[in-house]
Amino acid sequence: MKLLDRKCLVALLSVFLFSCEGRSKEEGVGMAPDEAGVVGIGGVFFKSENPAESKKWYQENLGIQTDEYGSMFESRNIDRPEEINYLQWSPFSKDTEYFNPSEKGFMINYRVRGIEELVKALREKGVTVVDEIEEYEYGKFVHILDPEGNKLELWEPVDEVFTKMKAEGDG
Repeated sequence: MKLLDRKCLVALLSVFLFSCEGRSKEEGVGMAPDEAGVVGIGGVFFKSENPAESKKWYQENLGIQTDEYGSMFESRNIDRPEEINYLQWSPFSKDTEYFNPSEKGFMINYRVRGIEELVKALREKGVTVVDEIEEYEYGKFVHILDPEGNKLELWEPVDEVFTKMKAEGDG
């Protein structure tokens, strides 16, 4: 990991840890250790006039190594330091329909645990669940809308898949 990447990661972690100030590690972000809910940020996605040029600019000016999808940042799970977690950063085409029905130029992906229980609880609270849970080798996904119409992606990851890909030279 480059020095710049570490500085960005430290800044992000500092903001996260500050927001959790006063809570023990076991309490997490306001939830019990086995409770369904958000456990971190899994990705930052934004619309771009020219995604390829955006990736090139970020690589040349900020040192972010990119591939066809953007860039993947690694971090350690605070509760299980041996576990590597991943955050995906991706510019999308300005014409993407992936953010629909939101009209915003960005979407945040939240890492969650217990996605089925979380979706059930969200539906019971009247939260708009945009689609059904989809399962892939690298995790389960579903999309919801917040009160302002921002589309949010919820991801229950299988981080080991990315770790294996990287070890095999595919990532």
